[in-house]
Amino acid sequence: MKKITVTANDSGQRLDRFLQKTFESLPQSMMHKQIRKKNIKLNRKRCAPEQIINEGDVIELYLNDDLLIPKKKHFDFLGAPKLDGIVYEDENIIIIDKKQGVLCHPDGREYVNTLVSSLKRYLFEKGEWEPEKENSFSPALANRIDRNTGGLVIGVKNFNALKIISEKIKKREIDKYYLALAEGKFDKESDTLTGYLTKDEKKNMVKVSKTESDGAKKIVTKYKVLDYKDGLSLVEIELLTGRTHQIRAHLASIGHPLAGDGKYGSKHGRFRQQLYSYKLRFNFSSDAGELNYLSGKEFTGSRTEEFYGR
Repeated sequence: MKKITVTANDSGQRLDRFLQKTFESLPQSMMHKQIRKKNIKLNRKRCAPEQIINEGDVIELYLNDDLLIPKKKHFDFLGAPKLDGIVYEDENIIIIDKKQGVLCHPDGREYVNTLVSSLKRYLFEKGEWEPEKENSFSPALANRIDRNTGGLVIGVKNFNALKIISEKIKKREIDKYYLALAEGKFDKESDTLTGYLTKDEKKNMVKVSKTESDGAKKIVTKYKVLDYKDGLSLVEIELLTGRTHQIRAHLASIGHPLAGDGKYGSKHGRFRQQLYSYKLRFNFSSDAGELNYLSGKEFTGSRTEEFYGR
C-alpha cells in the first residue's frame, strides 16, 4: 500500500488528474477501475475520479508496485538559458518580458531552449522550487505568445496562483495590450473590429471572415493608431478575445498585415512579425483570493521604448 499526503501545490485539482501526473505506469482505465473497486481511497473513504483533492488529504493506493512507478523528475531545464527580462516578481507570480524568437513551451523540436524551462531553472537555482519534493506541480506560464512575438508573459510559482490567473484570463479580467507596426495608413484612427476565425491545423494558419460559419469563433480586436511614418502605422491593440494569431490575421483581413509577417501577407515577406505584448492590467471584477493584491496593478514591458523608436 502506498500513501500520499496532498500538499498545497497538489490542492484544488481532480483526483484522477493528480494521479496521472504522479505515476507514469498507471493507465487511466486501470485507475478508474481500481477507484471503483475501492483499491484507491481518499481519507480512508470511497472516492470518485472527479473528486477535488485538498491540502492535507491522504490518498491510499492498494495496488501492485509496478502500477505505482513515480514519474521521473527531469532536470533538463538546467540546460536552458538564464532567465532575463523580469518586470515584476513576488511569492506567487513573475512577469517576464519575452524576447522575439524565444518559444514559450516545447514545440516537438525544441524542448530545453524555452521560456518555461528558463523559468524552472531560475526558481530552482533560487531555491524556490524543489522538484523532488513535488508530487505533480512545476512552475508554469499562465499565458503564452507566439515565438516571434515579444512581450509580457505571466509565470506562476504555485498551483493556486496558476488556478487563479488562468481563471482571470478566461474571464477577461486581465487586460492585454499590444504594440504593432502595420503596413499602410488606416482609414479610421481607432475602431473595434469584429470577425469570425477558423483555423487550419495542418498549415498552422487562421482565416478571418466578416460572416459567421460552422466551426468559426468570434473575435473582437480594438485598435488605436498612434503614429504613421514611411508607409507603416504604429498601432496599439487591445485584445477583447484571445485566439490563435488573432491580431495578425484580423489586421491582415482589413488590408493591414503586420510588418515582417510573411505568413499573413506582409510585402516584406519575412516571418518575424512586428508585434509586442507591451502592457498587462489586472482588472479583477471578482474575488481573486490570495491574489487580490494584484487588482488594479499595471505592468509595462522593458522594451516598450525600443519598439516606439522603430
